[in-house]
Amino acid sequence: MTRIVSLHSYRGGTGKSNLTANLAANIAMRGKRVGIIDTDIQSPGIHILFNLDAAKINRSLNDYLWRRCAIADTAYHLPMPEITAADGAIYLIPSSMNAGEIAKILREGYDVGLLNDGLQELGQHLDLDYLFIDTHPGLNEETLLSIAISDVFVLIIRPDQQDFQGSAVTIEIARKLQVAQLLIIINKAIPAMDFAHLKKTVEDTFDATVAGVFPLSEEMLMLGSRGVFSLRYPDHPWTREVERVASRIVAAAK
Repeated sequence: MTRIVSLHSYRGGTGKSNLTANLAANIAMRGKRVGIIDTDIQSPGIHILFNLDAAKINRSLNDYLWRRCAIADTAYHLPMPEITAADGAIYLIPSSMNAGEIAKILREGYDVGLLNDGLQELGQHLDLDYLFIDTHPGLNEETLLSIAISDVFVLIIRPDQQDFQGSAVTIEIARKLQVAQLLIIINKAIPAMDFAHLKKTVEDTFDATVAGVFPLSEEMLMLGSRGVFSLRYPDHPWTREVERVASRIVAAAK
């Protein structure tokens, strides 16, 4: 049975795609079959982290949503040595970076029900243990679908008052939709902050579990999305936090 894990943020710039890629890769390295679907159709880009050349993407999520192909035709197996060595597998379903395709979505929208069907079909066709959804920031119909069907809903926030206020609305909606498991990740925390106090403050504010606190990392900034950070820096403290949060997600998804 495929477990669906949605990662979301109220605003852009939270590092959502980076965290999605790193958490998915970590779980795949545990011998699991993992899919990642980029439903941030208006501003896609998670494929860049996996060094998947946009020019070589023949089929994308957009093609499926416009009924040009089956959803399975949009899945790209990523033969990453660290993952295959652990008997895991990772597949990416990218969204198109073609300006015309993005404009078409913005102008005409798409059938969210078809997206739901595709998510279910992907899990069965690829025999996935986990399917990670990298959502579009903010609240829209696609976000509501992602929340509603998730086994684990992960909300990423920064230690910023605007993020806190917007995230409160998102959490309220998630609870109304009766999400199975809700976890919060705090990202881009300044290293000088008291992380234990920050974690307690967020948990008390939202009455929800903080699965991890990630510091703003100079090495992450220098990497500049040219790869999956935890695979490049396996012994880095940031990577160890990825491992801890991945374990929390696995436990929550059971």
